[in-house]
Amino acid sequence: MPNRLKRVVAGLVLGLVAMLPAAALAQTVDEIIARGKLIVAVDTTTPPYGFLDAELKPTGFDIEVATKMGEALGVPVEFVTVTSPGRIPSLLTKQVDVVISIFSITPARAIQIDYSIPYAGQSAVVIAPKSTAIKSHADLVGKKVGLTRGTGEDGLLTAAAEANPGIEILRFDDYSSLLQAMVSGQIDAMGGGDYGEIYLKKAQNGDDFEQKYILKTFYFGIGVAKGNDNLRQWINTWLFTQKTDGVLEALSMKYRNQPLPALPVF
Repeated sequence: MPNRLKRVVAGLVLGLVAMLPAAALAQTVDEIIARGKLIVAVDTTTPPYGFLDAELKPTGFDIEVATKMGEALGVPVEFVTVTSPGRIPSLLTKQVDVVISIFSITPARAIQIDYSIPYAGQSAVVIAPKSTAIKSHADLVGKKVGLTRGTGEDGLLTAAAEANPGIEILRFDDYSSLLQAMVSGQIDAMGGGDYGEIYLKKAQNGDDFEQKYILKTFYFGIGVAKGNDNLRQWINTWLFTQKTDGVLEALSMKYRNQPLPALPVF
C-alpha cells in the first residue's frame, strides 16, 4: 500500500476513536492519575504541530507537549483525533480531558471552554503564488480564498469578505486538504499559519508560493472544560516549568525551525 494511502487510512482509523463512547471526564489531576491515563484531543492533519510519521504514529509539536504532560502526571496518553471544528465539542461532550491542537485563545471560545496560559504562538498569514499581486484584503476581491473551517483565519477572512464584497471563501475541514487545494490551483490564495509556506515548498512547484501579509498573531493554549480550575491550574504550573526550562523553545526549534514568540500570560 503506498505511503500516502497508508497515512490516509491511518488517519481515518484514528478518527474513529472520536466516535467511540468516551471514558468519564476526569475533573481533577488526582482523578486522571487514578484512572491511569490522560485523554487528549489532537489534530494529525496540521504539520508541524500534529501529523503522522513514517510509522503512521501521531507526532509533532502538540503531540510531544501532550506526551510530556502525561509523563509529568505519570500516566500514558490516549490520543483522540479531531479536526478544528471538533475541538470544542470534544470538551463539551466530555470525550477528552484536554485539547492540545493549535488552539488559538479567543474571547468567543473562552465563553464555552477554559484555556491554560499560552505555550506557543504563530502568525496567521495569507499565502498565494509569487506571481499573484496581493498586499491587502482589497487585493483578494475576485479571488477564491481557502481556509480551514473553525480556525482563527476563518473568522478574520470571513470578516474581510463581508467588508470587501467579491472575496469568495472556500472552507476545508483540515489543513492538509487546504494545502492540496492551494497546490492544485483550486484556490487563488489561502489563510493559514506562517508554517504553511514551509509545507507548500515541499510540494511540486512549491517554491512558487510566498507569504503575502500577516493577518494576526495568535497564541495557543491548552483547552479544558469550563470551570475545571484544578486541572487548568496544574497545567499552568507545568507549562511555566516547561517554558523556563527551555523545553518549549527546544520543541519550537525542532518542529518549526524558529524560536517561540514572546508568550503573554494571564
